[in-house]
Amino acid sequence: MSSNVLLLLDFHCHLTRSEVVGYLGGRWDTNTQLLTVLRAFPCRSRLADRDSAPAVEEEICQNLFMRGLSLVGWYHSHPFSPPHPSLQDIDSQMDYQLKLQGSSNGFQPCLGLLCGPYSLGNQGLQSKITPFCVVPPPEQRPNDYGIPVEVEVSSVQDAFLTSDVLHEMMLLVEFYKWAPDLVRFTEPWNQEITFLDKLKGSLNGHAPKDQAYSQILEYVYNQLLTGQG
Repeated sequence: MSSNVLLLLDFHCHLTRSEVVGYLGGRWDTNTQLLTVLRAFPCRSRLADRDSAPAVEEEICQNLFMRGLSLVGWYHSHPFSPPHPSLQDIDSQMDYQLKLQGSSNGFQPCLGLLCGPYSLGNQGLQSKITPFCVVPPPEQRPNDYGIPVEVEVSSVQDAFLTSDVLHEMMLLVEFYKWAPDLVRFTEPWNQEITFLDKLKGSLNGHAPKDQAYSQILEYVYNQLLTGQG
């Protein structure tokens, strides 16, 4: 998994006190059985806003197509609680797994990622991110819930922060700028640091090799603080 994917989805999950969702684009190699996640596509819509969701998803599908990528998974946040799959998350993951398997002749995996940016169970500043899939219920009990299973994922450090990722970050800043559930980044997250310090510390864990990224992110952080006082 690209470190830029983790950086963008972690940034998205930190912005709001409400849950967010996004999709993952990449490639599945049927010969090596290797799933590569190359891009994150944040949904700039509210989970409860069913009217705008189809347009947002259509835009993401077009983005995937233009980049020659396949839909390989999704991500979702639990802002202040541990990133353990809820019953709703298990249902959603099963739906995605079935849809992706139905779109090709062979097996097509679907990766779910849960991010808990402000969970008190986090060790240090970095968000806990849980990759998982769901084992379907037995055929004789189809109405049972599937069983979530954590999967192993390795991260590859990108050379630099791409313009695509920076563009997505700025669109997210604009989308949440005046939202009532925007995190107040100047306020304390705990007794020692602010929410902004928490965000910076977490994103540093997904840093690209090129050190110039820190100056770029400082610009993004300044935009986040605009109007927050």
